[in-house]
Amino acid sequence: MQDELFGAADPRMPRGVQPCPPDPAEQALAAALPPRVHLGTSSWTYPGWQGLVWAGRHSEGLLSRSGLGAYAAHPLLRAVGIDRGFYRPLAASEYERLASQVPAHFRFTVKAPSLVTDALLRREDGRGQAPNPCFLDPTIALREFIEPACEGLGARIGALVFQISPLPAAQLARMDEAFDRLHALLLALPRPPAGVIAVEVRNAEWLGTDLIALLRDTQARYCLGLHPKLPPLEQQLPLLRALWPGPLVARWNLNPRHGPFGYDDAARRYGEFRELMDPDPTTRSELARVIRGTAGAGHDVVVTINNKAEGSAPLSVRALAQAILAG
Repeated sequence: MQDELFGAADPRMPRGVQPCPPDPAEQALAAALPPRVHLGTSSWTYPGWQGLVWAGRHSEGLLSRSGLGAYAAHPLLRAVGIDRGFYRPLAASEYERLASQVPAHFRFTVKAPSLVTDALLRREDGRGQAPNPCFLDPTIALREFIEPACEGLGARIGALVFQISPLPAAQLARMDEAFDRLHALLLALPRPPAGVIAVEVRNAEWLGTDLIALLRDTQARYCLGLHPKLPPLEQQLPLLRALWPGPLVARWNLNPRHGPFGYDDAARRYGEFRELMDPDPTTRSELARVIRGTAGAGHDVVVTINNKAEGSAPLSVRALAQAILAG
């Protein structure tokens, strides 16, 4: 009787974590966005989003386990990043559990494990200590990343991203070897059942005609990385134009004011990630223009935003949606 009166509970949404009541303005924004545009955040485990995403205060652990369904109920949040697989490869069953919590239109951007994207083996403090023999190894990438992600996420894949960590000076001096490794890796991988395989870099030395030729040959996409270690968005546009047409994958990571190593500084400044403390209208307007052009040409868009881009990722998503429609 209660279900008949009030509607059956959504099985994707555990009772412990409920979404905020729908905001009519955000519902209207979401309805106006092209269906191919999937905006979201780089993760979903932040207690400080109470009142923005969650109805109520919840621990980070509970949100990690059970919050994704409530996150996906937000009208503007049509995508999310899975970054924790960067630190430890995830099993197909773990991906499947996440996919079961979201609707069919939802998309995941997944980072490959550092096991294959980090050129150095690192100590516990993060300092490199020796060359990584698994760096860009196709067999390990397939077994530890591509196969389990494809099996578990299926049609909800937005992008499987190889975010290549900063290269040590010795390898930057031998970029031809790095390009050859990356080319061999991408050629060996099957295409996912949905979405794309994409490459994001952290050294400007990657950007140029060699990377364009490599991505064309392997049918992989460039992941637009908005990070102080790279040139600003407008200087990366020639690479996107050279690879046109095709889907857009973008990860808006860190505000330039914090510098290339500023994640900890940003976390301290932004606290619980409830405010746009450092709006970046230049990046937002440029990104909105690229999104409009890509979606308008009939291609998919998957954009994830970090809290450390402007101070609050859900509010950055709202502001980006407004900028897309304003154009």
